[in-house]
Amino acid sequence: MSTAGLILAAGRSSRMGSDKALLGFRGRPFLSHLAHLLLPRVDSLVVVLGHHEQRIREALPASPRIRAVVNRDYERGMLTSLQCGLAQIGQQVDAVLWMLVDHPAVRGRTLDRLLAAAADSRAPLVIPRHGGERGHPVVLSRRVMTDLLDLDPGSSPQEVVRGYYSEAHFLDTADKGVLLDIDRPEDYRALAPPEHDQ
Repeated sequence: MSTAGLILAAGRSSRMGSDKALLGFRGRPFLSHLAHLLLPRVDSLVVVLGHHEQRIREALPASPRIRAVVNRDYERGMLTSLQCGLAQIGQQVDAVLWMLVDHPAVRGRTLDRLLAAAADSRAPLVIPRHGGERGHPVVLSRRVMTDLLDLDPGSSPQEVVRGYYSEAHFLDTADKGVLLDIDRPEDYRALAPPEHDQ
């Protein structure tokens, strides 16, 4: 199964008050940490930038397998960034591991389990779940990618994702990182480093 990683890092981070992509975690900016986590696990990586794109681009590691794209419409919402990134992913890719830059604490072994579940189950959608609550990242099949690209940009990705719940594979995990959305300064202060399991 051919896989790509997709990191959305285009938003304003208005509730944080500074660029979340550049906040430090385990010795690296969030964006760099996630890129290093994904690169050994996917065939290619697309990163969507927007607000302060030049500054945030500098946090990316040098790799020929990373493609940074800029969403000029990022203020219209997350779907525009998701569509911008998905449009850069080749037709030969079977699945995309979609990550949000403000979820840095997910464990590497959780990514491995998500990708393995996608390959084994062939489910259109693989979603991690901790304590019964759905989290991120999510593995999208080609079918789901196509439906997301067809959505009106003013819509929400959830309009498509919810439609696949009946066919989705929900992966239960002890990894609290799938739920840790670092949106505000208090979230960042409470962020504890995960176990060393890259």
